[in-house]
Amino acid sequence: MKKRVLIVEDEKNIVDILSFNLVREGYETLEAYDGEAGLQLALEQNPDLILLDLMLPKRSGFDVCKAFREKNRSTPVLMLTAREEETDKVLGLELGADDYITKPFSMRELLARVKANIRRTEVLLHEAAKEPRTDSGANQIVQGRIRIDTDEMVGYKDNAPLDLTQREYELLKFLASQPGKVFSREALMEHVWNYEGYVGDVRAVDVAVRRLREKVEDDPASPQFILTRRGLGYLFHGEEQ
Repeated sequence: MKKRVLIVEDEKNIVDILSFNLVREGYETLEAYDGEAGLQLALEQNPDLILLDLMLPKRSGFDVCKAFREKNRSTPVLMLTAREEETDKVLGLELGADDYITKPFSMRELLARVKANIRRTEVLLHEAAKEPRTDSGANQIVQGRIRIDTDEMVGYKDNAPLDLTQREYELLKFLASQPGKVFSREALMEHVWNYEGYVGDVRAVDVAVRRLREKVEDDPASPQFILTRRGLGYLFHGEEQ
């Protein structure tokens, strides 16, 4: 069965270009030209991925994403934005977008992100469907005050569950599973975002790390767990247990 991509964009020429290229890659497409219609299609048609513009008539992309996530829908949302302001990107990620791409973008890059996000969802669904293991503690990553239960897909700090988005959980799990190892933003894009051979805007990593620190660190301005190696990347600093 073909995967379906919902395009919510008010500029018809962009919709036509996106639809043409997605169909050529083997996807089915749904189109909406304003926020209200986009939210309705997203809830009724349950697409495999949503391409969501921020600046829309009737209802903004921010509002659509927020309302969609409030319905406990986990469909990947890739925001399209012509804005360069970091605050817009942070807000979009806070409201539940999986990633963003800034216009003008290359079609090759967009298609790669669509494929990676759909594949990531399929992997997560496959993992969730596996038989739970009974050997308690075998599927946990423990680094001092941080514990990650990979069966429950939940992170804990001081045994209290952390309110993480799926992306934040995956980022924490990846870094904590290899404490002390520095990963560049490009490497994290490949391993956590699943963007193979990624080149382009890697600021989404910085935004995700900042948000994760706000939830994990005692003082996000002086992190103890997720450290920066200037000019190199990020690493998880494991504490003594």
